[in-house]
Amino acid sequence: MTTPRPFRHGARERALARAAYQSFEPYHLVAYFGPHVDAAAAELGIGWLGGYTGMRAAPLGPVPGSVVAAAFFGFKPASIAKAWGLALADHTPAELDAVRLACVDAGLRDALGDLVDSPDLAVQVERMGAVINRAELGGRALAAAYAAQPWPEVPHLALWHAATLWREWRGDGHNAALVARGLTPLAALVLYDAWLPAEQKSGTKGRPFLQPSRKWTDEEWMGAARSLADEGLVTVGGGEAGSVVTVTEAGAALRSDIEDMTDDASAAIWVGVEDADDLIASFRPYAKAVIKAGILPGTQRRA
Repeated sequence: MTTPRPFRHGARERALARAAYQSFEPYHLVAYFGPHVDAAAAELGIGWLGGYTGMRAAPLGPVPGSVVAAAFFGFKPASIAKAWGLALADHTPAELDAVRLACVDAGLRDALGDLVDSPDLAVQVERMGAVINRAELGGRALAAAYAAQPWPEVPHLALWHAATLWREWRGDGHNAALVARGLTPLAALVLYDAWLPAEQKSGTKGRPFLQPSRKWTDEEWMGAARSLADEGLVTVGGGEAGSVVTVTEAGAALRSDIEDMTDDASAAIWVGVEDADDLIASFRPYAKAVIKAGILPGTQRRA
């Protein structure tokens, strides 16, 4: 059984951290999914993973593929190293940055419609910038790389930059929580997938999406599941192939502890932000527009 740990930050700030993640994430993801991204990947000629890796890791500069794999964490390291090599074969990180920005621009213009010209966008950028610029970057390499990038001048792109700074800053802290609890990248994915039904969460972010997009084989996935079973965190069995992975009470407690650790590590910037609830609520119309556009996995365009 996982031992409850003391939190550094209060319940309000931790709740704000989780709400911010849920609200900002769809807007951030417009850089990596949708027909605009598919077209860019085809033009680059390096496949979806090569495009995703190249665009997301571009702010790190021409680092070794192993560094990118470490920052991404959940992906198969060899696949990320290969994808990064393909991305850099004919393109510089600066060129990949430009491709990503063009993808974001095209995706958001399609999703936001008339909202793209809303004067409220600039106000939202200013409010979010004042919060995210408080973030301590120590130990958060990917977030630091994005923080070193210039803020776009166009409001809908600047808002994406703010949402992405938050997402990668939180993500770096989440990876640290996974490492602190002794999980390898693949074990973390398998445990997460097994935990989703217990949390009554479903959709494309479970194994049908995670395993192929992160490039793990069936054998690797089930090998990690059996290792987790040996630790008492999941059970394996059932189904035609005997490959149903079910989280145990201990596994669910561990996974919930990781979520709590992530929220606590992401709560610092919300301390003293008295209008935080309104700031997050004011962002939601833009995120909802992206969801309604149907360009993200598991969504479909709505009238």
